Amino acid sequence: MSVRRLITLPHSFLALLILYIVLQWAVHSTGFAIVVFLPLMATGAVLSFRLIRKAIWRLRNRLYVTYIFIGVVPIVLILLLTAAGTYIVTGQVAAYLVSAELQRRATALVAAARALSQAKPSGRPAAAVEIDRILAQRMPHLQFVVSGDQAFHFPTTSTLEPPPSGWQDYAGNLTRNGAYYLAAIVKTGNVIAAALAPVDSEVLKNLVPGIGALRFPNGVFAGTVPPPAPGWERVDFTTPWGNDLHLKDWNSPQSERTSIFFVTTRPSAVLKTVFSNGIDTAQVATFVFVALFVALVIVQLASWLIGISLTRTVTGAVHGLYEGTQRIAKGDFSWRIPVKGKDQLAELGHSFNNMTAQIENLVVIAKEKERLQSEVQIAGEVQNQLFPRAAPEMRTIELVGVCQAARMVSGDYYDYLGLPGGNLALAIGDVAGKGISAALLMASIQSIMRTQLAEGLARSATAGNGDAAAQLSTSNMVAQLNRQLYANTAPEKYATFFFGVYEETSRVLTYTNAGHLQPLLLHNGNAQLLEVTGTVVGAFPVIRYEEQKVEIQSGDMLVAYTDGITEPENAYGQEFGVERLSETALRYQHCEPQEIVARIMEAVKQWSAAPELPDDMTVVIARGLA
Repeated sequence: MSVRRLITLPHSFLALLILYIVLQWAVHSTGFAIVVFLPLMATGAVLSFRLIRKAIWRLRNRLYVTYIFIGVVPIVLILLLTAAGTYIVTGQVAAYLVSAELQRRATALVAAARALSQAKPSGRPAAAVEIDRILAQRMPHLQFVVSGDQAFHFPTTSTLEPPPSGWQDYAGNLTRNGAYYLAAIVKTGNVIAAALAPVDSEVLKNLVPGIGALRFPNGVFAGTVPPPAPGWERVDFTTPWGNDLHLKDWNSPQSERTSIFFVTTRPSAVLKTVFSNGIDTAQVATFVFVALFVALVIVQLASWLIGISLTRTVTGAVHGLYEGTQRIAKGDFSWRIPVKGKDQLAELGHSFNNMTAQIENLVVIAKEKERLQSEVQIAGEVQNQLFPRAAPEMRTIELVGVCQAARMVSGDYYDYLGLPGGNLALAIGDVAGKGISAALLMASIQSIMRTQLAEGLARSATAGNGDAAAQLSTSNMVAQLNRQLYANTAPEKYATFFFGVYEETSRVLTYTNAGHLQPLLLHNGNAQLLEVTGTVVGAFPVIRYEEQKVEIQSGDMLVAYTDGITEPENAYGQEFGVERLSETALRYQHCEPQEIVARIMEAVKQWSAAPELPDDMTVVIARGLA
């Protein structure tokens, strides 16, 4: 056994733990202990991850962990949210109570200042004494100053000067010579009355009785944090909270700054302050909390019992499925899992048993499909060998043909064959349908036409009628092809077919078009469609076909094609059409024939934007040479 297998992760963790304990408590080497602590934590984390992953491999353990996340974690989060909400609400309410009381006292000062500004100069001393008597308990050491008609100070020893110019009516907080005041300034005509009440520890202590400890921006502290409610020591936590305090400066009436005052309280203190009606809110809250907690525990226990029962049912069914898959992996398709009950798990078991009964048939079908695909691939390779590999060398014409199959085999057909005397036979066709049957019919057409060509050339040569190729009748050959296809194929099998014989000396193409799309003849920058001289081959027993002749001069180009070129549609349902084919062929007429074919097919594909070809695409180009 190698050393690497002996030194496992648990062994490493245990060795590091022992070394850390020795260094920390026995040797008292803190520096070395820290060095050992880092790999100890890393090893412990990896070991914990492996143990957890191994523990939750079983579905039952994984479901238990899921129940913990679903049932326990939300409760913990709710408790945390409740605690955070209680903290925020407690602090905000306490700060609001302090701010509201300050505002009420500032409002009282406004009424006092207005009364002094409206009083006659002779009556102001008496009014000031009466106001001071009323407000002394809430705002001791009040100071008043009135200016405008006759200067007045209260008390007489006050050194409070009249407000500087620029003050408008104001009620709120201000600072004067570093001290903090509640103030009110009222203008009545040309009379300005100001009332200032210093805010010191004594004032803050009685601002909101029992609310807690206050600390204001000028460093004034007042009050103490009330003790927690009996029985709620663990949850009646201390709550510090800050709130905005807008301050103006006595000497700079246009400036204003924002400061913060702090209040430290407890939830029970806020409840006692808000609900000051003799009800012991702590006892009521305790009763409600305990009742809700007991109900929650009962519901949670019931949920766990139901969850464990359902877990056993689910994991039992999953274990049966797991065992069944192991048997199937070994090739035992006769295995059936036991099924109990009538629920969805039972239906799953029945479905599994039905699946195992069908897998063997599916395996057989898959093998047969694979065999067929192999045969289709071979058929495609054979079909590619049927197409001409290279065009015959001609003096007055150059040829190129390309067929791109929509599937592995094609129903399109094209062929060209050199004839005696430097002449040429060319053909293009489109078999109805797709797939193997169309490909077989295409092969039959090629075989029939080549056989007819050979026989026709042989008869003409035997008869001694001069140029054998010139004596071939395209209409007779197409008619004979029609008879043979009709006699040897199913009634629904037919094909469109274009066949022509080109004479090198006269540069004339004699052709018969049996229902095929009209080829294009490009001459002097114009596109001409060749006539159709008969109907499709293979559909009717006897059809009469005609011949037409066309001259292919130097620079002319014949473009023959199948419906896979003109019928593809774009996103709006518009076909590519003969007109766009003509424009593309004319645009690239002076390029090499191979490039012309490539440009045409590229234009069709861009027009349809389909991920795959909807139909076989075949193009044959014959261009006259000088």
